[in-house]
Amino acid sequence: MGGARPPPLRTHRNTSHSAGKCAKIKPVDVLRFHTPLTSLSVLILAAGEGTRMKSDLPKVLHSVAGKALVEHVLDAVAPLGGGVGVVLGRGAEMVKERLSARKNVSFFIQKERRGSGDAVRPAARWLERRGGNVLVLCGDAPLVRTETLRALTRLHRREKNAATLLTAEVPNPSGYGRIRREKGRPVAIVEHKEATPAERDLREINSGTYCFRAIDLLEGLRRLRPDNAKGEYYITDVIGFLVGRGRSVGALCLADGDEILGVNNRRELADAGQRLNRRTLDRLMDEGVTVVDPATTYVDATVRVGSDTVIEPQTFLVGATRVGRHCRIGPMTRLINCRLADHVYLEASFGESARVETGARVGPWSRLRPGAVVGRDAHVGNFVELKKTRLGVGAKVNHLSYLGDAVVGARVNVGAGVITCNYDGHQKHSTTIGAEAFIGSNVNLVAPLRVGAGAVVGAGSTLTKDVPAGSLALERAPALIKRGWAKKRRAEKTGQTHG
Repeated sequence: MGGARPPPLRTHRNTSHSAGKCAKIKPVDVLRFHTPLTSLSVLILAAGEGTRMKSDLPKVLHSVAGKALVEHVLDAVAPLGGGVGVVLGRGAEMVKERLSARKNVSFFIQKERRGSGDAVRPAARWLERRGGNVLVLCGDAPLVRTETLRALTRLHRREKNAATLLTAEVPNPSGYGRIRREKGRPVAIVEHKEATPAERDLREINSGTYCFRAIDLLEGLRRLRPDNAKGEYYITDVIGFLVGRGRSVGALCLADGDEILGVNNRRELADAGQRLNRRTLDRLMDEGVTVVDPATTYVDATVRVGSDTVIEPQTFLVGATRVGRHCRIGPMTRLINCRLADHVYLEASFGESARVETGARVGPWSRLRPGAVVGRDAHVGNFVELKKTRLGVGAKVNHLSYLGDAVVGARVNVGAGVITCNYDGHQKHSTTIGAEAFIGSNVNLVAPLRVGAGAVVGAGSTLTKDVPAGSLALERAPALIKRGWAKKRRAEKTGQTHG
């Protein structure tokens, strides 16, 4: 396609094709192409204005399924090898910063956005130096698969084409460039607005992904003219130029149009997210994970989950979260960048940058803040918050407690309503509780403080001094009881007398 991406495809099942017209390939078929690629460059066009996103953020940096749009594309091309170039426009410095950790990526700036053909020109010298073949694709198409790109490149090399298109046949091609063929071979890409009624009946559409011989692409770019309604330079016109010079052009036609979907607005971003999420959930289920309700479960593409784990409804696993085997997660749970070992049970809770070790139980209604570590076989119960706190093996904090900046030893029991007073208004202080200590209910531990191993702290205490190992600590005001006071008070208020 030449200009901005058209509306998304609403249905994605292929319709019939006449024999020899479009050699389709299903996703499963592309897995057979495994030979290493040579002399390949990848050019990602990511300079689009993205005006329909109505955002200060460059379109390709909008996140879906845990990655920016352009990161999905970069991950798809990475296994192909070769150098990668990214053409940037508005917000170029933001994109560069986001991708700064990636190796072998070159950046080019399209100063004026005058169409897809013009977008390639900033990288022309880079392509000329590299030679060989170049895979050109859009930075806002997060659904494209490595296997499909590998198959496209293999077909291109096998047929010795000047250009090979990635296409798809769909029931509703409105808004997309049509593939016009003669004798079964592509001869032109016709934009929807410029198509004749007969051409608009065609169901094979252009994806915006191509494999070119670099020398042929560069020659075609030099011949482009802005002879269209928008006055732009369309890379699609290179196809007609190559055909006119008698050079071979081929196409890989997908049976499912999902992969070629681009993102132009927030609705399409959400649509892509749903498709990527379902792809991730399908992968997890194929790997032995039980997803009770895929419709209400959201797992980023960056998350990993071990086999025989069960994910309950309304669960969100985000970022670099890792979940071990034989766990049960959810329902109503959100974990961001957390690490869970095997046999963890975590119910209706929230965690960020926390670690839960083997056999531990968390929830319901717990919060694990950054730096929290729940040790092996430890328990964290309802309405408990941990911040930068480590629970030892078998420790229990079961009810209505806050522990911050604390180290809790093995088999410690923390009663209901216990808090560590870790902040003095200026800085944080730590609390250490030794193994097998018992902390009674409604205790305030004023840090910095140490409670020795095996010590007992009586309920209702507010401690400001260290407790030696094996000791009992109590800090309570004496009880004051006035008999009959309440009865007399009620009588005074109601005006009654009592004998």
